[in-house]
Amino acid sequence: MNLIIVESPAKARTIKNFLGKGYEVIASKGHIRDLPKSRFGITIDEDTNHLIPAYSVAKENAAIVKEIKALAKKADTIYIATDEDREGEAIGWHIAHAIKKDPEELPRIVFHEITKTAIKHALDSARKIDMNMVNAQQARRMLDRVVGYKLSPLLASKIQKGLSGGRVQSSTLKLVIDREREIKAFVPVEYWSIDTIFKKDIDATLISHMGDKLTKLSINNKDNATLIHKSIDADSFSISKIETKQRKSSTPPPFMTSTLQQTASSKLGFTPKKTMMVAQALYEGVKTPDGTSGVITYMRTDSLNLASEAVYAVRGIIENRFGAKYLPPEAKTYNKKSKNAQEAHEAIRPTMLNFTPEVAKSFLKADEIKLYRLIYERFMACQMTDALFEQQSIIFKGKENEYRASGRKLIFDGFYALTGTEDKDKLLPLLKEGDKADIQSIKPEQHFTEPPPRYSEASLIKKLESEGVGRPSTYAPTIATLSGRTYVTIEKKQIIPTEIAFTVTEILEKNFANIVDISFTANMEEKLDEISNGNSDWQKLLSDFYFPFMQQVADGKENIVSLKLAKPLGRTCPKCDENELLLRSGRYGNFVACSGFPKCKYTEQVDEDGNKVEVKVETSDQTCEKCGKEMIIKNGRNGKFLACSGYPDCKNTKSIDIESQVSETPCPDCGGEISLKNSRRGPFWGCGNYPDCKFISKFEPTRIKCKEKGCKGVVAERTYRNKDVYECVKCKTRTPRGE
Repeated sequence: MNLIIVESPAKARTIKNFLGKGYEVIASKGHIRDLPKSRFGITIDEDTNHLIPAYSVAKENAAIVKEIKALAKKADTIYIATDEDREGEAIGWHIAHAIKKDPEELPRIVFHEITKTAIKHALDSARKIDMNMVNAQQARRMLDRVVGYKLSPLLASKIQKGLSGGRVQSSTLKLVIDREREIKAFVPVEYWSIDTIFKKDIDATLISHMGDKLTKLSINNKDNATLIHKSIDADSFSISKIETKQRKSSTPPPFMTSTLQQTASSKLGFTPKKTMMVAQALYEGVKTPDGTSGVITYMRTDSLNLASEAVYAVRGIIENRFGAKYLPPEAKTYNKKSKNAQEAHEAIRPTMLNFTPEVAKSFLKADEIKLYRLIYERFMACQMTDALFEQQSIIFKGKENEYRASGRKLIFDGFYALTGTEDKDKLLPLLKEGDKADIQSIKPEQHFTEPPPRYSEASLIKKLESEGVGRPSTYAPTIATLSGRTYVTIEKKQIIPTEIAFTVTEILEKNFANIVDISFTANMEEKLDEISNGNSDWQKLLSDFYFPFMQQVADGKENIVSLKLAKPLGRTCPKCDENELLLRSGRYGNFVACSGFPKCKYTEQVDEDGNKVEVKVETSDQTCEKCGKEMIIKNGRNGKFLACSGYPDCKNTKSIDIESQVSETPCPDCGGEISLKNSRRGPFWGCGNYPDCKFISKFEPTRIKCKEKGCKGVVAERTYRNKDVYECVKCKTRTPRGE
């Protein structure tokens, strides 16, 4: 019996189906040996200054290690078949150590796709574990541990609990902060356009006035626009030049990780995390007409290479389906666009071209077929001919002014025959040079320049890739970490930094400039690649970083002024009438608290200037059965509830009789009566005219209209992150109450 060890159970099942009884396939379920979770786990060798990792098998992995050991004892040959990147190489090395085997003696197999042919080829061409790749991963892991374990506690001690810093995370956050700073500092600039339509409905752009070439901002005020308008109105025009030329629209390259995430975001609305989850399933194995098989190649890659066999096969399909004119004379190749692309050997493509999207619809889930179609069609398109347009340009010349009109038409669709195109023909009428051109209408219009847009997940990944920050496997987790740590929120696909993100970034810029420096982070990735290629020593990289960084941490502990220091207000606590009130900084801004905490838990809400915010208390007609005090109505995550006004001395709460709650606000959709209803997911407000009217809201709506452009909803009052906000019941836009 031969044993093959992979990472994923789904991958194990797929490979087992290919190989039959002579092989046992088991999944490690990712890393089974790693740095410990509860401590730093790195020691320094005083003689060599080397960083020594203290790897261990976590308790939750003990059972799988025991199972692999038992199978390994019975196996004639043990194959390491973890993923083909540095992370997979290191996982295989750790597995060997965990089961007490010499990594040098275990054959290592790699494959870009999980198909029967690929697996058998891999078994016939096994190699040894690549220690250069393992050491590159060890260096990355230990760098991240050093930064995370030493920087995060410092941020938590100086700012607030729950904060973290990271080698890639912090530099990525600075990109987001820098963009937000640009937006806040942006000053709009006025400019005017003078749109002119010549007879025959030709829309033309003014390019010159009085012999001076115009740019977008040339006409910068109304007076200037009025003068030029009068000049145009008095001018006479004729066609001075007609140019016609052909322009190609080049085929897109095949997908790599970053471009797949970007395209899936823009076309399918998938988050990077979702894209990778769906792609993982397609790679590891899904049902097909020929049984379970992986239907795409490895999805964590920054390569644009394609297997010659796959290209040969797809060229035959293109010629049969579309004809010879859609097939280039030679197969197309694409250059790598990402810096230091070395993590994998092939772009993302389908593994079985006969498993077309039309066939796949009967076997794949809804999200899987959407992503699979994207990958399948991109692979075919990248080997088709370019599309061809005819571009026409007409110059209208007067005595003082000059216009240009442009048009084009698609004369050969090329790869658009497969993918379709949103480019519409803009045809110009047949004209001759020297013809007189009369004006039909002139429309001066005022504009203002706009600030740069916030990053979306797709555009941030594109930026990280272009700067060489991170690798295909890190893009999605980095953004997820920023969101999970509440450094950013993602609303309407825009990444918006929170106030705490500005605070953290400013402190890091002053005290850890290298950690948030994009070029430093990208340079570190290049050094890791050098280790992976055997051209650099991993321990030297670690020690060169560790000792200067630890000095920065020591300096930070001494020099960074704590933002958690409480400011005395000179007022006595009204609750205990004994201790002084302090102005403190919390996760969601400033607040006032009693210095006698935790014995006295009195707090006040304050605004940004430290002024007390009066909290409106909603009373009820009920009294507390425990202490006899009045019960007040409060808002919780599942709606309103009754709480004793004697809190915290009395913590009695109880639910409100749902059936008796009727809103004073009529249904915004039909005008019917809204009441509080219950469901298995909790209470909600719904229209009494259901099913004719299907209005529902988690919170009680008001009569206040949503201010968001194009939204016709109303807002509800609710509490979000300890702040009172209005939230639109339709578009979910939140604004602080009072705005």
